[in-house]
Amino acid sequence: MHAFRTHTCAGLTRDNVGDTVRLSGWVHRIRDHGGILFVDLRDHYGMTQVLCDPDSPVFAQMEKVRSEWCIRIDGTVKARDEGLVNDKIPTGEIEVFVRDMEVLGAADELPLMVFGDQEYPEETRLKYRFLDLRRQQMQENMILRSNVVRSIRNRMWDKGFNEFQTPIITASSPEGARDFVVPSRLHPGRVYALPQAPQQFKQLLMVSGFDKYFQIAPCFRDEDPRADRSPTDFYQLDMEMSFVSQQDVFDTIQPVIGGLFEEFGGGKTVDTDWPLISYADAALMFGTDKPDLRNPIRMQRVSEHFRGSGFAIFANLLGKDGTEIRAIPAPKGGSRKFCDRMNKFAQEQGLPGMGYIFWREEEVPDEARYDSGHPLFQIWFSQLEELIDRAPETLSEEQRDFLARPLPKSIDEVPFNTPRYYAGAGPLAKNIGPERTEALRKELGLEVGDAAFFLGGKPSEFEAVAGRARTVIGDELGLTDQDRFAFAWIVDFPMYEKDDDGKIDFSHNPFSMPQGGMAALEGDPLEALGYQYDLACNGYELISGAIRNHRPEIMFKAFELAGYGKDEVEKRFGGMVKAFQYGAPPHGGCAAGIDRIVMLLAEEANIREVILFPMNQRAEDLMMGAPSEPVSGQLMELGLRVAPKD
Repeated sequence: MHAFRTHTCAGLTRDNVGDTVRLSGWVHRIRDHGGILFVDLRDHYGMTQVLCDPDSPVFAQMEKVRSEWCIRIDGTVKARDEGLVNDKIPTGEIEVFVRDMEVLGAADELPLMVFGDQEYPEETRLKYRFLDLRRQQMQENMILRSNVVRSIRNRMWDKGFNEFQTPIITASSPEGARDFVVPSRLHPGRVYALPQAPQQFKQLLMVSGFDKYFQIAPCFRDEDPRADRSPTDFYQLDMEMSFVSQQDVFDTIQPVIGGLFEEFGGGKTVDTDWPLISYADAALMFGTDKPDLRNPIRMQRVSEHFRGSGFAIFANLLGKDGTEIRAIPAPKGGSRKFCDRMNKFAQEQGLPGMGYIFWREEEVPDEARYDSGHPLFQIWFSQLEELIDRAPETLSEEQRDFLARPLPKSIDEVPFNTPRYYAGAGPLAKNIGPERTEALRKELGLEVGDAAFFLGGKPSEFEAVAGRARTVIGDELGLTDQDRFAFAWIVDFPMYEKDDDGKIDFSHNPFSMPQGGMAALEGDPLEALGYQYDLACNGYELISGAIRNHRPEIMFKAFELAGYGKDEVEKRFGGMVKAFQYGAPPHGGCAAGIDRIVMLLAEEANIREVILFPMNQRAEDLMMGAPSEPVSGQLMELGLRVAPKD
């Protein structure tokens, strides 16, 4: 018999009844039923119920066993009574009567329980991650991750890509985040860097003639932590192709990512239509460059409805350069309570608030019912025509004849029992008047019971809050489809932006080809667009990529606009610049965040739930004690000393 097991804890069935077996695993749960001990024994594969009574020669030993002890048992497989069968587990038809046992590893008092769904502080979970990972949900998440990576490799190999490994120790590169630097012992005063991405190396592979490359690449960035981002390292599907256009990259990677979500998405709908949305349109309609298309709300500019209006705040704003008013439609949000709550949300986000209008049914007032020239009469009649247009087949002959005649003089002449209209409510509607309010309703496609929220000023000052408000509105009103994966390519990113000091800097990947080549860099840099693209899914960025700048003269010009002289470019990127002078092919690619993909597939809200050994919010490894203080010998070898703290 094997030293530890003849079967796994998921491997026994009714066919094994009467067999003598050996199992090893962890004590998941113990139940004492009147002197009979029932133990759920767990290993990586599943669970088996074992029992021990005073007739067993090891009963006294079994009484000492506690949760999470690692034990080995020998015993006889027995069939469970019909009424005690557990259909939820593969071994639910049998149990094992224990005849011998050995403690393989006793456990101290547990800092967190593996059995059950108790919540524990993140610090406890990360400090004792080896226990946390024993929990069923964590086991499932990590197996999902392994299966996703395996599927990615198979899909890329099937498409003719070759997997290569690029260096982990390299030179610093401006990828948009801080480097982790590694001091050199052999070259005192000089440092290596851990790669933020294999960017330069994969481009060099294209120059080397390999045509299609990928790897499951570790990347290192010294970033502030977020729920969807690790503060130190992460893994990505990194790929590059030669002689391709932007659309070629899309056509190559879409079946890979779409196939992953179909394979591991748990039956959720996976959109097959992945629209291309410009960065500018994404900012306008969604307030973000990673929109959640499951939410049907689309924001839009409505400045003209407020220019010269009675709402002085917006009217005065529009007199300043670069300002506009945007609307966030809120179908089904037409209550003052909800509108006030969203106004408070905007204030909590640092804005003065959000204007709002909500629509409700009201009686046409007497002064308008008998005056076809009255604005409310005309609004009412226009809304009546709108309702009729939606269901013309329901009209009677009398009603059809009526619609062919000129505008009536009073409501009493109308053969429709509907003397009510959609009236805008709220302070904003009162200030701008019924005509403007009705024009807004029509433009936004809203009805009774709906609302709209309004933000004004320079877009850079309110756009992000508007995007978050759109998300909250969609979630709270039940508009966002939770059973769907919706993808969109965000394209036409600006090459440059101004930093906080007003300096021109790269807004995205610095190695991207500008649209229009050199000519695009001769004018205003802030108007230059790059062949850069992101893939958004359900509000997260999954992929970032670009068609690369493989022309040295264009590359020098692009970096010059961002403040990098030719000498500095050659110093920092000498290998790539030199390579481009020896017949570089046009090439492009992208990188997909594996951690974030698995987070979405596992339906987790925090990326740490799908990483084996993550850092905490302060970028600390509580289990291993990193970062640690260097010992004096290490510092001496590297020619370093630690500056005293202020």
